Amino acid sequence: MKKVILAILCSMVQPASAFAAGGQAASASASASASASASGTLIYTLAPDDKVYIGVFGEDSLTKEYVVRGDGTISFPLIGAIKVDGLTLTQLETELTMRLARGYIQNPRVTAEIKEYRPFYILGEVERAGQYPYKIGLTVNAAVATAGNFTYRANKRTVAIQHRGEPTERKVRIVPDLRVQPGDTIRVLERIF
Repeated sequence: MKKVILAILCSMVQPASAFAAGGQAASASASASASASASGTLIYTLAPDDKVYIGVFGEDSLTKEYVVRGDGTISFPLIGAIKVDGLTLTQLETELTMRLARGYIQNPRVTAEIKEYRPFYILGEVERAGQYPYKIGLTVNAAVATAGNFTYRANKRTVAIQHRGEPTERKVRIVPDLRVQPGDTIRVLERIF
């Protein structure tokens, strides 16, 4: 009888230890993906001028496109203004789900996706300086082409880029795969003769 009880207890403990090992593996995997994102993959966060499509399953009046306002909020029916500046889409979905579940909708299912990224800005020695729509994978060379190309006075080797939220611009060498981020300001410098 003791052997049977011991065998049952062992079989119950084994899955728990396997689960603990799996939990460690999952934790290590999460750390690896966090490291990968820290080492170069851009995790997109919302900011003013982003257009976001938010879907609430079964609630057509709530499902539509929202624009992040200058103060970093969106105005969502039933809830009011929600601060979204700095949130990822997953964080936005979680926040809306929690708020809607507080007495508005039973078991809400919320999805969010970017419909239009915030624009980038280009100025300086380009033919048509201004604000342009951002596209995924945009490079500095493509941004310059969008703005009508370099002027004859342009420095074609170095530009100054200021990322959204950074206090100053930094000069960077133009290489074919130099990426632009949504909200960047690119200043094409004048060449020194």
